Amino acid sequence: MTLLELAKRLDRAAADAKPVAQLSNDHQFTLDEAYEIQRLAIAERLNRGEQMIGLKMGFTSEAKMKQMGVHDMIWGRLTNTMLIDNGGETPLSKYIHPRVEPEICFKISKDIECEVALNDLDDYVDGIAAAVEIIDSRYENFKFSLEDVVADNCSSIGLAVGEWQTPTRDIANLKMTQSFNGEVVAVGSSNAILGDPWKSLQAATRLAEKYDEPIKAGYVLMAGASTAAEFLKSDTDVQVVVEKHGRVRFQVVRSNI
Repeated sequence: MTLLELAKRLDRAAADAKPVAQLSNDHQFTLDEAYEIQRLAIAERLNRGEQMIGLKMGFTSEAKMKQMGVHDMIWGRLTNTMLIDNGGETPLSKYIHPRVEPEICFKISKDIECEVALNDLDDYVDGIAAAVEIIDSRYENFKFSLEDVVADNCSSIGLAVGEWQTPTRDIANLKMTQSFNGEVVAVGSSNAILGDPWKSLQAATRLAEKYDEPIKAGYVLMAGASTAAEFLKSDTDVQVVVEKHGRVRFQVVRSNI
């Protein structure tokens, strides 16, 4: 199969919310080819009228990188149909085996086309917010290789973002809490995101240059998770609170019918 055919297989799995076997079971491809499959799969979405709204970072902890046998982060693309309104609803039927994780999100103020030094990033950010990401592998049993997960848009399928706060450099050790129906299910620190979420953004600028994927003004940049992801069920009110940076919440309902 061609890379485009593999991309269409993943795109259809996401659209139908039906899992498929790992692509690598029958097709060997490199990491660069995995990113090309991802690009082609997102292009299918864009051809249907969706719009790019940002990027997400993955493997933003040393433990996760070691677990996957890699030495760098991975990244995926975000489109407008993935965005859930703060306080809104999303149907469980849209997903296969979804999980959620608390994150910090940056709002980009001007185009980034090449690597930006850590100390210069303030000029490119005009907001920071509490956020939550829904990840949902399109593969059976939520199992995959590095190349598989990159091809599958790094498992990204949804996000919600809280109210934007004035950017500050002091976000390296913020308490982050995730709750389901008012019960705390995960507590972490922003320190788990590369020691400082700003470092995740800096890494994103490096990867943007490497893969010729500009981070455009108005984009959101999901910096990575501070805790392990929690399984998502219907009839769940999900809330993430980030110290000094507000909260974000959404409701999971059974179906969109």
